[in-house]
Amino acid sequence: MPTSSASTTDASSKTPAASGGVQSLERAFDLLERMADAGGEVGLSELSAASGLPLPTIHRLMRTLVACGYVRQQPNRRYSLGPRLIRLGESASRLLGTWARPYLARLVEETGETANMALLDGDEIVYVAQVPSKHSMRMFTEVGRRVLPHSTGVGKALLAHTPADEVRALLARTGMPAATEKTITTPEGFLEALEQVRRAGYAVDDNEQEIGVRCLAVSVPNSPTAAAISISGPAGRVTEAVTESFVPILQNVAAELSVALANQSPA
Repeated sequence: MPTSSASTTDASSKTPAASGGVQSLERAFDLLERMADAGGEVGLSELSAASGLPLPTIHRLMRTLVACGYVRQQPNRRYSLGPRLIRLGESASRLLGTWARPYLARLVEETGETANMALLDGDEIVYVAQVPSKHSMRMFTEVGRRVLPHSTGVGKALLAHTPADEVRALLARTGMPAATEKTITTPEGFLEALEQVRRAGYAVDDNEQEIGVRCLAVSVPNSPTAAAISISGPAGRVTEAVTESFVPILQNVAAELSVALANQSPA
């Protein structure tokens, strides 16, 4: 039947184009992620070396991303992540925080202390969710607040398995200003702290971000984006004595949150 034959031919002729479109989309997202991993700004040759794609392909994809506002070309002809990504990132962070809140509420119920969730966004830590303690004296961190990784428990948890040369490069970009007299201010000291996190399975902020405040943190395993959860409270309550009982609670909740986040993503 002529009509049926024409229909079949049209459908098959569209398949290679559709397949090519999907491949281009995958490659574009891969380039954006590689740019983020490199600190947000790269040259075409760096992207080619990292991705294995030929320069003409990368140039074509970057032209499209620039036209859409997701990438900007700098005066030095390098490329940086564009401002249009901010809205997408903020919306995704809000959703992530919404999904995490029931798990943070459980942490509060079981430990009595304020629970937080934070992400590694570029070189900074950004808090995306919090459930406050019911105590009258409690810790409060504004959702959306950004801090440097070296002075926080969540920062240590997030960077614990990052290669040492990458950690050093990050610290060189951010500096290591002291928030308190207990803040770690040398790369060697911070790398030693990360080794302790790897051995213990959790991170501690002991008066390093704010005097009188102690924090315990663990990373969320297999999270689609690097994430950590923590509990924080007055140093007089979050003591060495309670750490032994609080850490397994944190680890169990992080594992359950990991499963929940995986179920939010398509298979």
